[in-house]
Amino acid sequence: MRAEQVTDPVAYHGEGPVWSSRWGGLRWVDMLAGDVLALADDGAITRTHVGDVAAALRPRRDGGAVIGVERGFALQDADGSLTTLPPVWSDPGVRMNEGGCDPDGRFWCGSMAYDQRPGGGSLYRLDPDGTVAVAFGGATISNGLEWSPDGSLAYYNDTPTHQIAVFDYARESGLTGRRTFVQLADDENPDGLTVDAEGGVWIALYGAGAVHRYTPDGRLDGVVEVAAEKVTACTFGGSRLDRLYITTSREDLPPDADPLAGSLFAVDPGVAGRPVREFAG
Repeated sequence: MRAEQVTDPVAYHGEGPVWSSRWGGLRWVDMLAGDVLALADDGAITRTHVGDVAAALRPRRDGGAVIGVERGFALQDADGSLTTLPPVWSDPGVRMNEGGCDPDGRFWCGSMAYDQRPGGGSLYRLDPDGTVAVAFGGATISNGLEWSPDGSLAYYNDTPTHQIAVFDYARESGLTGRRTFVQLADDENPDGLTVDAEGGVWIALYGAGAVHRYTPDGRLDGVVEVAAEKVTACTFGGSRLDRLYITTSREDLPPDADPLAGSLFAVDPGVAGRPVREFAG
């Protein structure tokens, strides 16, 4: 499969696409600009600035969004007003990077050091009451996170490990039993991910210009080619959730390199996703 270009190169570091009927469509982030982008039906794009970094977002059950910002979290109300919660850490050399909501309405978001030093990141959990817990430390580039359709498993990428990890999930115990779901080649860098309604795991491969689909037993059975090298994340959207939207980045690229980098792409992959899990706070 080959993805088609949906927008011009509108983001420096496009990431974290999410489709929600509450929003009327697709939102994603221009992460290092601190902006949330929204795509209208007519193709127009609006930007909302939420902080120095806009790392990841999910819809809230009562409207608005929960957003991972540079050193913690922010809550956006349905009217667009924004409340930034107290920082989770003080180190300016570390920022949030990617996350998602669990089946119980809690928002998980992982961090990384700006200099990508090994073990500089952690995975955090924001509960609906505003409390924050550290799930684990020792991550380097904490990236894609999404749950299986039945909610019993969670897939996770720490990009420099070149592997897709899988955890068991339960409300009380959280993420346990970490193990390798797929071991990738040393030149394959797993970034954002999503899970379709059949349990297939879709992985954006940063630097490879592709998205891969793996069956629930870890077998590669689909490849989407993308006309930009730095593929960052993907999600299902559209009225039937049967269109895969793909974000890309031009971070650290020379101005004349990879001309479509930073564009949004899409493909109809022949399988549907499931509705996004929402934050209960």
